[in-house]
Amino acid sequence: MRAALYARVSTTEQTPENQLQALRAFAQARGWASTEFIDHGVSGAKEKRPQLDAMLADVRRRKLDVVVVTKLDRLARSTHHLVTLGKEFEKLGVDLVALDQAVDTTTASGRLLFHMLAAIAEFERDLIRDRVLAGLKRARAQGKHLGRPREFQVDAGQARALKNEGHSLRAIARVMSVPRISLSRALAQPGAGGVSPG
Repeated sequence: MRAALYARVSTTEQTPENQLQALRAFAQARGWASTEFIDHGVSGAKEKRPQLDAMLADVRRRKLDVVVVTKLDRLARSTHHLVTLGKEFEKLGVDLVALDQAVDTTTASGRLLFHMLAAIAEFERDLIRDRVLAGLKRARAQGKHLGRPREFQVDAGQARALKNEGHSLRAIARVMSVPRISLSRALAQPGAGGVSPG
C-alpha cells in the first residue's frame, strides 16, 4: 500500500512532529510505503493548502492507496469538505484513516462510521437549506427586498460639474448621498450629462 501521511499545523510556532511520529509508526506497523505531506502554518479554513493540493493531485493520479491523518480536522475544513473528499477517495479507490477518531475505511466498521458521518453532514445541510428557505419566505411576506442591493442612480452631469468646481470625490459622494464607488463609475463613463446607474 502506498500511503500519504498528511500533517498540518496552523501556526509557524507549532510543530507537526507529534503528528508525524504517530503517522509514521502507524504506516510502519502496517508495512505501508509512505510519502509525507506537511502544511506548516496554514489554517484549516483555507481552501488552498500547498501540500494538501499536492497530495490530492497524487490521489487523482492514482499514485496513492490510502491517506492517513491523526484527526479529520487536519485534513478537512468542514464536515461538508470532509464528505466531499471522502466520496472522491471512494470513487478513486483510496482509503482514509484518522488515527484519533477510529476512522479506517480499509475496515468494514471504519467504512460504516464514515458513511454515518456523511449522513449527518447531509442532514445538517438539509436543515440549513430549510432554515434559509423559511427565512426568505418570511422576508418576502414582510415585503423586504431580496437579492442584490438596488443600484444607486448617479447624475453624472451634476457630479462632473461639482468635480470641475474642485470638490473631492468624497465630498461629492456625501453631497449626492451615493457611494464613492458608484460615483467613480459614473464619472468614468463618457459624456457629462444624464443619470447613470452606479
